[in-house]
Amino acid sequence: MDQIKGIKGEEQRKVLFRLLSYTKPHMKTMVLAFGLLLVTTIGDILGPILIKIFIDDYLRPQNLVFEPLFTLGAAFIGIQIMNVLVSYFQLLKFQEIALKIIQQLRVDVFTKVQKLGLKYFDKTPAGSIVSRVTNDTEAIKDMFVSVIVTFIQGAFLLTGIFIAMFILNVKLALFCLVILPILLFIMRTYRKYSSVFYQDMRERLSQLNAKLSESLQGMAMIQVFRQEKRLRQEFGEINDLHYHAGMKNIKIDGLLLRPAIDLVYFFALILILSFFGITSFNSPIEIGVIYAFISYLDRFFEPVNQMMMRLSMYQQAIVAASRVFKLVDETELAPKQPEDAKSEITYGEIEFHNVSFSYDGERDVLKNISFTAKPGETVALVGHTGSGKSSIINLMMRFYEFERGDILIDGQSLKSYRKEELRKKMGLVLQDPFLFFGTIKDNIRLHNDRLSDQEIIDAAQFVQAHTFIEKFENGYDEQVVERGSTFSSGQRQLIAFARTIAANPKILILDEATANIDTETEEAIQIALKKMRKGRTTIAIAHRLSTIQDADLIIVLHQGEIVERGNHQELLANRSLYHKMYLLQNSSSEKVSDVV
Repeated sequence: MDQIKGIKGEEQRKVLFRLLSYTKPHMKTMVLAFGLLLVTTIGDILGPILIKIFIDDYLRPQNLVFEPLFTLGAAFIGIQIMNVLVSYFQLLKFQEIALKIIQQLRVDVFTKVQKLGLKYFDKTPAGSIVSRVTNDTEAIKDMFVSVIVTFIQGAFLLTGIFIAMFILNVKLALFCLVILPILLFIMRTYRKYSSVFYQDMRERLSQLNAKLSESLQGMAMIQVFRQEKRLRQEFGEINDLHYHAGMKNIKIDGLLLRPAIDLVYFFALILILSFFGITSFNSPIEIGVIYAFISYLDRFFEPVNQMMMRLSMYQQAIVAASRVFKLVDETELAPKQPEDAKSEITYGEIEFHNVSFSYDGERDVLKNISFTAKPGETVALVGHTGSGKSSIINLMMRFYEFERGDILIDGQSLKSYRKEELRKKMGLVLQDPFLFFGTIKDNIRLHNDRLSDQEIIDAAQFVQAHTFIEKFENGYDEQVVERGSTFSSGQRQLIAFARTIAANPKILILDEATANIDTETEEAIQIALKKMRKGRTTIAIAHRLSTIQDADLIIVLHQGEIVERGNHQELLANRSLYHKMYLLQNSSSEKVSDVV
């Protein structure tokens, strides 16, 4: 496994400041929450002072006068009640801010994921992305809800306690300042080592999610090829690494959090008691002052302990935030299109002009591709696996950026159209169609409110899907589970056809759209396809050559180059690659001679 490196201090600060920038829209609420926090801090500081006054001025000299004692008691109880009420509203406001910040952060991350180019998803496991959007943002939420509030409250309280200590005894307060650098050293040491372990844990959790996602998606293949044992072993290895990283984390937590702070507390307590003991030899000391200092010391270490215990959550959140921001800052975006372009696709004429393309920047998968598809024509792309058919479709749909050559639609570069215009005028049907969770009607409409129910039915009838849809108990309101797994391949494909026809595109792109349809359904689909292609420019990837015999132009690709072009009859007469492919799909050469 790769060596996991921690996040350096400077980078941690940048991540923290970037997280805190999300508080800007909530400044009014922040000011109110800080005001309430200040009130509770003052209340916490005043409590020991009132008790000190009671001990030194009334209890020790036995000056038990009812009226001032009643006033002191009422003030003390009033402060405690006020603290409870104000603390409730203060925590409520801080948590409200935290939840709104995380809500916005998740929207930002999800929005960025949708803007990423397919090239990013090609190299990043889906489970890893899911882990960042869910687990990592949840860790950040914990920081805003618990850590920030605890640290701010602790800072307020510590400042107030030191002020009160200086008021009571300047010399002893200066001695207590020695505690601060010791505590800062412990925090810095913890942050240095724990960041490595938390980074390791987050990476392993991401790998666990990726492995789980892969297993769930490929469960059928796993069971067919009996890969359960291997995948259990791989999952177990990653899980062991996650466990060991967690144990390292627990060890450093156990050493540097509560135990180390308790040790410092005991030394501070010894220091204070020793100071008062030595002082008592030369001058009298007030018992109330001793109580107040001991009380302030307890109150001092209480927020310190809370801050240290929350420091582990802080480290997790910083590591998680760095992973989230790495995703937010990802530059592998989908190809950009001009937002203010006025060009519209009117006819749908397509021209590839010397287009070359590489996915990795090293090996070209397309080499000088040039062809023209006129409105109403069907251009079929054929070739062996890896010949570049799908790459041509990917470039046409603007899934990937290309730099060499150009693709023109109606005489204008593909790059000059708005993305909305391209998506509206180009319809894509894939070999394995994707259906969303919802109803059949939702999957055909795709939340296009301009489509009426009748238009949806018309589209389904057009592609021969209406008949089987009506047989469902709920008709067009039949529920579609994830990816439409309860429907047959042919039914999913027909719904995808209806979805495309309902959008009424000028350009139709078919990626072996009839591959998963049985012979009987394919015959009906071929009739529908002929109607669909009328008045539309059609680019079709075909593996079964029998489905594209009526294409106006057939382009034969081999290793990213066009090696043949022509119609079905011409290519058979050439007796070259297309002819060999046709022979492979048809058992005897007599069929060829009959066609020729």
